[in-house]
Amino acid sequence: MKQVIVLAIGLLVIGLASVSFAQQISKEELIFLTPDWKGERFPDGRPKVPDAILKRMKLVTHEEAWAVMKGEKYRYQYAGDWQTINPDSVLVGRALTATFMPGRPDVHRVTDEKGHTKDGRVKSQNAWPIDMLVRGDVYVVDQFGMHEDGPTIGDNLGNSIYAKTGNGIVYEGAVRDVAGLKEIGGFTSYFRSYHPSHHNPEGDLNTTLVGINRPTRIGKVMVMPGDVVLGRDGGVAFIPPHLAEKVVKTSEIIRLRDMFGHLRLREQKYTPGQIDSRWSDEIEKDFSKWLNDHVSELPVPKEQIQDYLKTRTW
Repeated sequence: MKQVIVLAIGLLVIGLASVSFAQQISKEELIFLTPDWKGERFPDGRPKVPDAILKRMKLVTHEEAWAVMKGEKYRYQYAGDWQTINPDSVLVGRALTATFMPGRPDVHRVTDEKGHTKDGRVKSQNAWPIDMLVRGDVYVVDQFGMHEDGPTIGDNLGNSIYAKTGNGIVYEGAVRDVAGLKEIGGFTSYFRSYHPSHHNPEGDLNTTLVGINRPTRIGKVMVMPGDVVLGRDGGVAFIPPHLAEKVVKTSEIIRLRDMFGHLRLREQKYTPGQIDSRWSDEIEKDFSKWLNDHVSELPVPKEQIQDYLKTRTW
Protein backbone atom coordinates (compact mmCIF):
# COMPACT_ATOMS: atom_id res chain seq x y z
CA MET A 1 0.00 0.00 0.00
CA LYS A 2 2.87 2.34 0.78
CA GLN A 3 4.08 1.88 -2.78
CA VAL A 4 0.65 2.86 -4.12
CA ILE A 5 0.65 6.04 -2.05
CA VAL A 6 4.18 6.94 -3.14
CA LEU A 7 3.22 6.37 -6.79
CA ALA A 8 0.14 8.57 -6.45
CA ILE A 9 2.17 11.36 -4.89
CA GLY A 10 4.79 10.97 -7.61
CA LEU A 11 2.22 11.27 -10.35
CA LEU A 12 0.81 14.34 -8.64
CA VAL A 13 4.20 15.98 -8.45
CA ILE A 14 4.99 15.13 -12.08
CA GLY A 15 1.67 16.56 -13.14
CA LEU A 16 2.12 19.75 -11.20
CA ALA A 17 5.51 20.26 -12.80
CA SER A 18 4.34 19.56 -16.35
CA VAL A 19 1.39 21.96 -16.35
CA SER A 20 2.90 24.89 -14.46
CA PHE A 21 0.98 24.46 -11.21
CA ALA A 22 -2.48 24.31 -12.66
CA GLN A 23 -4.91 22.11 -10.74
CA GLN A 24 -6.31 20.35 -13.78
CA ILE A 25 -4.40 17.54 -15.41
CA SER A 26 -3.32 18.03 -19.03
CA LYS A 27 -4.93 15.97 -21.79
CA GLU A 28 -1.58 14.43 -22.71
CA GLU A 29 -0.86 13.39 -19.15
CA LEU A 30 -4.31 11.86 -18.66
CA ILE A 31 -3.99 9.83 -21.87
CA PHE A 32 -0.54 8.72 -20.72
CA LEU A 33 -1.92 7.50 -17.38
CA THR A 34 -4.87 5.61 -18.94
CA PRO A 35 -3.10 3.74 -21.77
CA ASP A 36 -5.37 0.67 -21.81
CA TRP A 37 -8.51 2.62 -22.69
CA LYS A 38 -8.93 2.55 -26.50
CA GLY A 39 -12.42 4.04 -26.73
CA GLU A 40 -13.89 7.53 -26.88
CA ARG A 41 -12.55 10.29 -24.62
CA PHE A 42 -13.84 13.65 -23.48
CA PRO A 43 -12.07 16.69 -24.99
CA ASP A 44 -9.85 16.88 -21.88
CA GLY A 45 -8.69 13.26 -22.38
CA ARG A 46 -10.87 11.62 -19.74
CA PRO A 47 -12.03 8.13 -20.80
CA LYS A 48 -15.72 8.09 -21.78
CA VAL A 49 -17.17 4.65 -21.15
CA PRO A 50 -20.38 4.42 -23.26
CA ASP A 51 -23.74 5.16 -21.64
CA ALA A 52 -24.96 1.69 -22.65
CA ILE A 53 -22.27 0.06 -20.50
CA LEU A 54 -23.10 2.35 -17.58
CA LYS A 55 -26.78 1.37 -17.86
CA ARG A 56 -25.93 -2.35 -17.79
CA MET A 57 -23.49 -1.76 -14.89
CA LYS A 58 -26.40 -0.92 -12.56
CA LEU A 59 -27.21 -4.63 -12.19
CA VAL A 60 -23.62 -5.69 -11.43
CA THR A 61 -22.84 -6.78 -7.85
CA HIS A 62 -19.61 -5.97 -6.01
CA GLU A 63 -18.67 -9.64 -5.92
CA GLU A 64 -18.89 -9.89 -9.70
CA ALA A 65 -16.91 -6.69 -10.31
CA TRP A 66 -14.31 -7.57 -7.67
CA ALA A 67 -13.71 -11.02 -9.12
CA VAL A 68 -13.05 -9.68 -12.61
CA MET A 69 -10.73 -6.91 -11.39
CA LYS A 70 -8.83 -9.26 -9.09
CA GLY A 71 -8.35 -11.63 -12.02
CA GLU A 72 -6.81 -8.73 -13.94
CA LYS A 73 -4.45 -7.91 -11.00
CA TYR A 74 -6.40 -4.81 -9.92
CA ARG A 75 -6.53 -5.71 -6.22
CA TYR A 76 -7.28 -2.34 -4.61
CA GLN A 77 -10.43 -1.04 -6.30
CA TYR A 78 -13.03 -1.31 -3.51
CA ALA A 79 -13.75 1.02 -0.57
CA GLY A 80 -16.28 0.26 2.17
CA ASP A 81 -17.65 1.56 5.50
CA TRP A 82 -19.53 4.60 4.18
CA GLN A 83 -22.44 6.68 5.32
CA THR A 84 -24.96 6.93 2.51
CA ILE A 85 -27.87 8.83 1.05
CA ASN A 86 -30.40 6.55 -0.68
CA PRO A 87 -28.77 3.32 0.54
CA ASP A 88 -31.16 1.15 -1.50
CA SER A 89 -30.24 2.83 -4.81
CA VAL A 90 -27.27 2.11 -7.09
CA LEU A 91 -24.76 4.81 -8.01
CA VAL A 92 -23.10 4.39 -11.43
CA GLY A 93 -21.13 6.91 -13.46
CA ARG A 94 -17.77 8.14 -14.73
CA ALA A 95 -15.44 9.56 -12.09
CA LEU A 96 -14.45 13.22 -12.17
CA THR A 97 -11.91 13.61 -9.37
CA ALA A 98 -10.88 16.40 -7.05
CA THR A 99 -8.13 16.38 -4.42
CA PHE A 100 -7.88 18.73 -1.47
CA MET A 101 -5.07 19.09 1.04
CA PRO A 102 -4.78 20.96 4.35
CA GLY A 103 -4.84 24.70 3.73
CA ARG A 104 -1.59 26.52 2.99
CA PRO A 105 -1.71 30.31 2.37
CA ASP A 106 0.98 30.65 -0.31
CA VAL A 107 -0.30 27.74 -2.41
CA HIS A 108 -3.91 28.83 -1.93
CA ARG A 109 -3.14 32.42 -2.95
CA VAL A 110 -1.37 31.64 -6.21
CA THR A 111 -3.93 28.95 -7.05
CA ASP A 112 -6.72 31.49 -6.61
CA GLU A 113 -4.85 34.12 -8.64
CA LYS A 114 -4.16 31.81 -11.56
CA GLY A 115 -7.63 30.30 -11.45
CA HIS A 116 -9.40 33.65 -11.49
CA THR A 117 -7.13 35.59 -13.87
CA LYS A 118 -5.94 32.95 -16.37
CA ASP A 119 -8.09 29.82 -16.14
CA GLY A 120 -11.52 31.45 -16.01
CA ARG A 121 -12.43 29.90 -12.67
CA VAL A 122 -15.28 31.50 -10.72
CA LYS A 123 -15.51 32.09 -6.95
CA SER A 124 -14.28 29.48 -4.46
CA GLN A 125 -11.99 26.57 -5.28
CA ASN A 126 -14.49 23.96 -4.05
CA ALA A 127 -16.85 24.96 -6.89
CA TRP A 128 -14.28 24.69 -9.71
CA PRO A 129 -14.48 20.91 -10.29
CA ILE A 130 -18.28 21.03 -10.04
CA ASP A 131 -18.38 23.50 -12.94
CA MET A 132 -16.79 20.77 -15.13
CA LEU A 133 -19.30 17.99 -14.40
CA VAL A 134 -21.49 16.59 -17.17
CA ARG A 135 -24.35 14.09 -17.37
CA GLY A 136 -23.35 10.64 -16.20
CA ASP A 137 -20.40 11.80 -14.06
CA VAL A 138 -19.87 11.01 -10.39
CA TYR A 139 -17.97 13.63 -8.38
CA VAL A 140 -15.21 11.78 -6.46
CA VAL A 141 -13.45 13.89 -3.83
CA ASP A 142 -10.54 13.31 -1.47
CA GLN A 143 -11.04 15.76 1.41
CA PHE A 144 -8.48 13.81 3.51
CA GLY A 145 -11.19 12.59 5.91
CA MET A 146 -11.68 16.04 7.40
CA HIS A 147 -14.64 16.24 9.81
CA GLU A 148 -15.25 19.47 11.80
CA ASP A 149 -14.72 22.52 9.56
CA GLY A 150 -14.24 20.09 6.68
CA PRO A 151 -17.38 20.01 4.51
CA THR A 152 -17.01 21.56 1.05
CA ILE A 153 -20.42 20.26 -0.06
CA GLY A 154 -23.85 21.18 1.29
CA ASP A 155 -27.28 21.29 -0.29
CA ASN A 156 -26.51 24.23 -2.63
CA LEU A 157 -23.58 22.50 -4.34
CA GLY A 158 -25.43 19.19 -4.01
CA ASN A 159 -28.29 20.55 -6.11
CA SER A 160 -25.81 21.84 -8.69
CA ILE A 161 -24.02 18.46 -8.85
CA TYR A 162 -27.29 16.58 -9.29
CA ALA A 163 -28.55 19.01 -11.96
CA LYS A 164 -25.36 18.50 -13.99
CA THR A 165 -24.82 14.75 -13.53
CA GLY A 166 -28.08 13.12 -12.43
CA ASN A 167 -25.86 11.45 -9.81
CA GLY A 168 -24.47 11.98 -6.34
CA ILE A 169 -20.96 11.94 -4.91
CA VAL A 170 -18.24 9.81 -3.34
CA TYR A 171 -16.64 11.99 -0.68
CA GLU A 172 -13.67 11.13 1.54
CA GLY A 173 -14.66 13.52 4.33
CA ALA A 174 -17.67 15.15 5.97
CA VAL A 175 -20.64 16.74 4.18
CA ARG A 176 -23.12 19.26 5.61
CA ASP A 177 -26.83 19.93 5.04
CA VAL A 178 -27.61 16.21 4.98
CA ALA A 179 -31.33 16.90 5.37
CA GLY A 180 -31.24 19.13 2.29
CA LEU A 181 -29.16 16.63 0.32
CA LYS A 182 -31.72 13.91 1.07
CA GLU A 183 -34.49 16.17 -0.26
CA ILE A 184 -32.85 16.17 -3.71
CA GLY A 185 -34.22 12.66 -4.20
CA GLY A 186 -31.82 11.00 -6.63
CA PHE A 187 -28.65 12.23 -4.93
CA THR A 188 -27.34 8.74 -4.12
CA SER A 189 -24.08 9.41 -2.31
CA TYR A 190 -21.30 7.95 -0.19
CA PHE A 191 -19.47 10.02 2.42
CA ARG A 192 -17.46 9.41 5.59
CA SER A 193 -19.25 11.63 8.12
CA TYR A 194 -21.60 14.54 8.69
CA HIS A 195 -20.87 17.85 10.38
CA PRO A 196 -22.84 21.13 10.25
CA SER A 197 -19.68 23.29 9.93
CA HIS A 198 -18.01 24.23 6.62
CA HIS A 199 -14.49 24.37 5.27
CA ASN A 200 -12.30 27.48 5.42
CA PRO A 201 -14.20 29.30 8.20
CA GLU A 202 -13.30 32.97 8.47
CA GLY A 203 -9.70 33.37 9.65
CA ASP A 204 -8.88 29.66 9.32
CA LEU A 205 -7.73 28.51 5.89
CA ASN A 206 -7.90 24.74 6.30
CA THR A 207 -8.52 23.44 2.76
CA THR A 208 -6.76 24.02 -0.56
CA LEU A 209 -7.62 22.44 -3.91
CA VAL A 210 -4.52 20.79 -5.42
CA GLY A 211 -5.93 18.60 -8.16
CA ILE A 212 -8.78 18.28 -10.67
CA ASN A 213 -9.02 15.07 -12.67
CA ARG A 214 -5.74 13.80 -11.29
CA PRO A 215 -5.21 10.41 -9.64
CA THR A 216 -6.75 10.65 -6.19
CA ARG A 217 -7.02 8.36 -3.20
CA ILE A 218 -10.32 7.07 -1.79
CA GLY A 219 -9.79 4.60 1.05
CA LYS A 220 -7.19 2.17 -0.29
CA VAL A 221 -8.04 2.91 -3.92
CA MET A 222 -6.17 5.01 -6.44
CA VAL A 223 -9.07 6.46 -8.42
CA MET A 224 -8.41 7.62 -11.97
CA PRO A 225 -10.58 10.13 -13.84
CA GLY A 226 -12.96 8.14 -16.06
CA ASP A 227 -13.07 5.10 -13.78
CA VAL A 228 -16.59 3.68 -13.61
CA VAL A 229 -18.00 4.22 -10.12
CA LEU A 230 -20.24 1.43 -8.81
CA GLY A 231 -21.81 2.29 -5.47
CA ARG A 232 -24.25 -0.10 -3.84
CA ASP A 233 -24.88 -2.10 -0.66
CA GLY A 234 -22.71 0.24 1.44
CA GLY A 235 -19.57 -0.01 -0.70
CA VAL A 236 -18.01 1.63 -3.75
CA ALA A 237 -15.94 0.00 -6.51
CA PHE A 238 -13.87 1.98 -8.99
CA ILE A 239 -13.63 0.01 -12.23
CA PRO A 240 -10.88 0.90 -14.72
CA PRO A 241 -12.60 1.96 -17.95
CA HIS A 242 -10.94 -0.73 -20.07
CA LEU A 243 -12.41 -3.42 -17.77
CA ALA A 244 -15.96 -2.02 -17.59
CA GLU A 245 -17.36 -4.02 -20.51
CA LYS A 246 -15.75 -7.25 -19.26
CA VAL A 247 -17.25 -6.68 -15.80
CA VAL A 248 -20.71 -6.15 -17.30
CA LYS A 249 -20.56 -9.19 -19.59
CA THR A 250 -19.27 -11.45 -16.83
CA SER A 251 -22.05 -10.28 -14.53
CA GLU A 252 -24.68 -10.94 -17.19
CA ILE A 253 -23.43 -14.46 -17.85
CA ILE A 254 -23.42 -15.25 -14.12
CA ARG A 255 -26.94 -13.82 -13.81
CA LEU A 256 -28.24 -15.99 -16.65
CA ARG A 257 -26.60 -19.13 -15.32
CA ASP A 258 -28.02 -18.43 -11.85
CA MET A 259 -31.52 -17.97 -13.30
CA PHE A 260 -31.28 -21.22 -15.22
CA GLY A 261 -29.79 -23.14 -12.30
CA HIS A 262 -32.41 -21.91 -9.82
CA LEU A 263 -35.20 -22.75 -12.28
CA ARG A 264 -33.98 -26.30 -12.84
CA LEU A 265 -33.56 -26.83 -9.09
CA ARG A 266 -37.16 -25.76 -8.48
CA GLU A 267 -38.23 -28.13 -11.25
CA GLN A 268 -36.07 -30.83 -9.56
CA LYS A 269 -34.58 -31.63 -12.96
CA TYR A 270 -31.06 -31.55 -11.50
CA THR A 271 -29.70 -32.04 -7.99
CA PRO A 272 -27.98 -29.24 -5.98
CA GLY A 273 -24.74 -31.19 -6.36
CA GLN A 274 -25.05 -31.09 -10.15
CA ILE A 275 -25.77 -27.33 -10.24
CA ASP A 276 -23.19 -26.36 -7.59
CA SER A 277 -20.32 -28.15 -9.35
CA ARG A 278 -18.91 -27.85 -12.85
CA TRP A 279 -21.82 -28.42 -15.21
CA SER A 280 -21.89 -31.56 -17.33
CA ASP A 281 -22.15 -31.37 -21.12
CA GLU A 282 -25.81 -32.36 -20.77
CA ILE A 283 -26.57 -29.38 -18.49
CA GLU A 284 -24.57 -27.00 -20.70
CA LYS A 285 -26.60 -28.11 -23.74
CA ASP A 286 -29.81 -27.63 -21.75
CA PHE A 287 -28.61 -24.14 -20.77
CA SER A 288 -27.89 -23.17 -24.39
CA LYS A 289 -31.33 -24.39 -25.47
CA TRP A 290 -32.97 -22.47 -22.61
CA LEU A 291 -31.16 -19.28 -23.70
CA ASN A 292 -32.32 -19.73 -27.28
CA ASP A 293 -35.90 -20.45 -26.26
CA HIS A 294 -36.13 -17.38 -23.95
CA VAL A 295 -33.76 -14.94 -25.66
CA SER A 296 -36.38 -12.18 -25.80
CA GLU A 297 -37.60 -12.61 -22.24
CA LEU A 298 -34.39 -12.51 -20.19
CA PRO A 299 -33.00 -9.50 -18.21
CA VAL A 300 -29.98 -9.21 -20.52
CA PRO A 301 -30.05 -7.48 -23.94
CA LYS A 302 -30.99 -9.92 -26.71
CA GLU A 303 -27.94 -8.91 -28.73
CA GLN A 304 -25.63 -9.76 -25.84
CA ILE A 305 -27.18 -13.21 -25.43
CA GLN A 306 -26.81 -13.87 -29.14
CA ASP A 307 -23.13 -12.84 -28.99
CA TYR A 308 -22.65 -15.09 -25.99
CA LEU A 309 -24.23 -18.05 -27.76
CA LYS A 310 -21.84 -17.61 -30.70
CA THR A 311 -18.91 -18.39 -28.41
CA ARG A 312 -20.45 -21.54 -26.93
CA THR A 313 -19.75 -24.99 -28.30
CA TRP A 314 -22.84 -26.66 -26.88
